[in-house]
This record gives sequence, C-alpha cells and structure tokens, in this order.
Amino acid sequence: MAPSSQAVPTFLRLAAHPLRWRLLSVLATSDYRVRELVTLVGEPQNLVSYHLRLLRDGGLVTVGRSSHDGRDSYYHLRLDRCARALTDIGPALHPALRATHDAEATPRPSLRRSPALSVLFVCTGNSARSPIAEALLRHRTGGQVEVASAGSRPKPHLHPKAVRVLRETFDLEIAEQRPRHWDTLTGRRFDYVVSLCDKAREVCPDFPGHPRRVHWSIPDPAGSGAGPGQVDGDPAPTGYPAFQRAAEDIHTRVRHLLAVLGASRT
Repeated sequence: MAPSSQAVPTFLRLAAHPLRWRLLSVLATSDYRVRELVTLVGEPQNLVSYHLRLLRDGGLVTVGRSSHDGRDSYYHLRLDRCARALTDIGPALHPALRATHDAEATPRPSLRRSPALSVLFVCTGNSARSPIAEALLRHRTGGQVEVASAGSRPKPHLHPKAVRVLRETFDLEIAEQRPRHWDTLTGRRFDYVVSLCDKAREVCPDFPGHPRRVHWSIPDPAGSGAGPGQVDGDPAPTGYPAFQRAAEDIHTRVRHLLAVLGASRT
C-alpha cells in the first residue's frame, strides 16, 4: 500500500530553491541590506526581494530598519528557527529520525588555538551593546578567546541598565569597565570584527590582518522606540525591557558565533 500523501515541510520547501538557499547561506554569516544581497548572490533586486519576502513569510528571516539610515533595512537569519525546523524534518519522513533540539545544551566547541583567536565588538557609544557582547563571549569561551569592545564615540560610562541586565540575567559583573575609543586599538590584530550598530558599521576603520567583518543589526536599547531597528512590526520595548531584549538577541548571536569560532583554523 502506498504511503499517504504528506505536505513537504515548510523549511524544506523554502530552502530547496537554489536562490533562497544562497540567501540563507549569505545571511548565516552576517546581517545585510538588500542591495548588498543583490551583489553577493548576483541576481536582480526584484528577484532577491521576492524570495526574501517568501523567507520572511516562512519565519526564517526578519527585517529591521537601519538606525543609520531609516530608508535602509537589514535582513537577519533566525538560526534558532532554522535549527528547530531542521530537527522537525527528520520525523516528518520517518519516526526513527526523531531528534531533540536544545540550543543551550549544544556542546562548547574547542577553541584552543596558538595564538588565541581574537574578536572585537564595536558600536557607537561602547556603553551597552558591545560591552554586553564582550562579556558574554568571554564568559562562554572561558577565556580561550581574546575579546575586546570599543566605540566610535564612546560614552563616559557604561549604561547602568546594561550593567544591570548582565548582572541579573547572566550573573556577570562589568560595573568597573569603561568605554573606550577604537582608536586605542589601532595596530592591534583581530580575527573577527563584529559591528552591533548600523552607524558604527559604516565608519569602522580597517584593522591589520584583514579580519573577518560581521554585522549584527541590533537597535540601541538606550534609544529604543517605534522606529529604526524595529523588527517586522513587533512592538519596540522601552526602558529596561529594551536592554533585556537586546541582551537576549546578543546572547543568541554569541552562541551562534561560538560554532563559527570553533570551526576556524580547522
């Protein structure tokens, strides 16, 4: 007896298209604007925009307005959603292929290198987003990665809500840390330079050794409102909830970065 017909899982249907797979592969490395994606995949803008809309409708990609230029938007791949979808595909084919997905239980990759890998996080004020990312990556790697953060226009002090969210959510203390200008790191070599601010991405200087550049388009929690950086119509949080949301987003992205760092130089 032939098996009953069954709908193709959404992720499989979306990812199986060659152009959509290329878009997913490019967005897996960094957040990008449409015109950058057009250049990277070598296809017309109307075609790229059409397939991005399908990926958004399928819940695999989100988009937020740039905080540097409100006429621009950055696309972001929801890697955790992709991981869950991939996990669900197996049992859709056969129960024996069932698996569990627990992002927090993912084994920590080996990061021991000589010399150690080095990562720089940058934003404008170096008072919230980049110090949060610095603290989380240093904690998650147990000191096996050299981590720093800096800004284009550093604030006099860390934002107190950034200090609070790290302390209350992750039991990490950075109250004694001070923002610094990225000019203080001139000449220092990094393997990765990660921008967390659309403005900082545009003016970030070159560092020696041609580090890999990655962009995470994350709204400034100190200036959150219904505007730049809002994702797919979600209500923008204000006050402390904005810092909680930013920290959760950064924490998720740091977990994904760990796998990239673990695969480096192997």
